Amino acid sequence: MARAALYDRDDLIKRAKSVFWKRGWAGTSLKDLEAALDTRPGSFYAAFGSKEALYKLTLSQYAQEGMDNINALCAAQGGLAALQTYPRILVEDPAMAGHACMLAKTFLELKGQDHPLAEVANDLLFQMEQKFAALFVAAQAAGDIAPHRDPKALARRYQSDLLGLRVLAARAPDQAKAIARDMADELGGLSA
Repeated sequence: MARAALYDRDDLIKRAKSVFWKRGWAGTSLKDLEAALDTRPGSFYAAFGSKEALYKLTLSQYAQEGMDNINALCAAQGGLAALQTYPRILVEDPAMAGHACMLAKTFLELKGQDHPLAEVANDLLFQMEQKFAALFVAAQAAGDIAPHRDPKALARRYQSDLLGLRVLAARAPDQAKAIARDMADELGGLSA
């Protein structure tokens, strides 16, 4: 009979995500992870295989949480309203405010080294962009966005704005909140 795990794997990934998000790939040692996860080297490797495998899991968890957040907003508010609300959440939610996007941080840190995790981060960023594009398409179909607008271009611009907004939130939170409101207003004007 297999032994039951003595830990909550999702919780361990969440704790590792916090360390990686704060310190980055290169700035996080195995000792840092073992301390944060309260594991020993043998159990760490048995649970995750490697630092890289764990980092990949944290990126996936991070991206899934972002998707879940936007999906919950869509269910509660509809596509365009969700797109208008999301930037405000990013700068006002204490769990996210003042933190740059983990996917963007990873991509920027590791792209120059041709590290495989840079491509993982890039793929996850692209999935988010596709999600935003789908929301713009739905808003266009609902008549909230003019037919001549390109949903893919809107999604790229929106994601770019979000990434910059998160950096600004770390530097100047009040200015970031004002820009998040401006983004919502601008999105509301896309029907023309």
